Amino acid sequence: MGYRLAVATVWLFSGVTGPAQPGAGAWKFAVSGDSRNCGDIVMPAIAEGVRASGAEFYWHLGDLRAIYTFDEDMGPQANIADYESRAWPDFIAHQLAPFGALPVYLAMGNHETIPPATRESFLIQFADWLDTPVLRAQRLHDDPQDHKLRSYYHWVSHGVDFITLDNASPDQFDSAQMKWFDALIQRDSASPEIRTIVAGMHEALPGSASSSHSMDAWPLGQVSGRAVYESLWRAQDQAHKKVYVLASHSHLYMEDIFDTPEWKGKVLPGWIVGTAGAVRYKLPAEAGSAQKARVGVYGYMVGTVAADGSVAFEFRELDLEDLLRANRGDQPEPLVRWCFSSNKE
Repeated sequence: MGYRLAVATVWLFSGVTGPAQPGAGAWKFAVSGDSRNCGDIVMPAIAEGVRASGAEFYWHLGDLRAIYTFDEDMGPQANIADYESRAWPDFIAHQLAPFGALPVYLAMGNHETIPPATRESFLIQFADWLDTPVLRAQRLHDDPQDHKLRSYYHWVSHGVDFITLDNASPDQFDSAQMKWFDALIQRDSASPEIRTIVAGMHEALPGSASSSHSMDAWPLGQVSGRAVYESLWRAQDQAHKKVYVLASHSHLYMEDIFDTPEWKGKVLPGWIVGTAGAVRYKLPAEAGSAQKARVGVYGYMVGTVAADGSVAFEFRELDLEDLLRANRGDQPEPLVRWCFSSNKE
């Protein structure tokens, strides 16, 4: 309990009075996304591993529950209306609660906009996670008149700016989000206190090794996504910031996702980590056999931030024993075994 209180104390006070100074030593955070289908089985194991890793927070990149159909891990449902009313509270009870006092940051996924779910209902349901003391203080530090809750936001910790973007629907990135993002990148680029930018979102920016399942899928996504990529590239190339781009949406693990012909000469470090419980995908055809990827796996990434702001990412795969241990006494063993062996294409 002492460790968890210490983590909570760091969370509540880092960034409250402006960008935090880089610490003397390395520190960690964890990230993954897509926890529909079997997230109630997988996320407790992720929480167990993340807490044991010493990470300061966990970042969920969206797709919390299926919404368009029943999630297998919730068991038989009386009807679709009963399921829809239970889906997000179930996510809170079975997927967020295991993290205890460890901070969890949430991004929106496309399944958070499948009717009857909406962006507005997401903001209401998850306001406790979107308007934490850290996020509220950061928002008001940026603009003392800004009291509006949004599905996109950022926070600064140890000289690293973590940016959560919302590309959960074909109307994004809209002009309001782009205006906010452009102003933020300009401030980061000019600030000597910001060494590193880590941008996280649900769908990968255009031109990735998973382009068939990304922002390439809609016209505004292609245009606005490329604009975001170019801004991040300039922050790295011209302002000499360390930049990393994270996404999920594709239910697999993949490295170097922007090492593609489209971004030749402008390759940003990028990862896809959609491995938190959703039905596991095969490797997309455009990725190619040489792509650094792992399919048919559950897990999460741990980012270790060095004193100079550089981040080293490590994928931590979960095996059957991890799932059984984390769910013992809470979930039936046959369901745990089914999620491990059968929840995949």
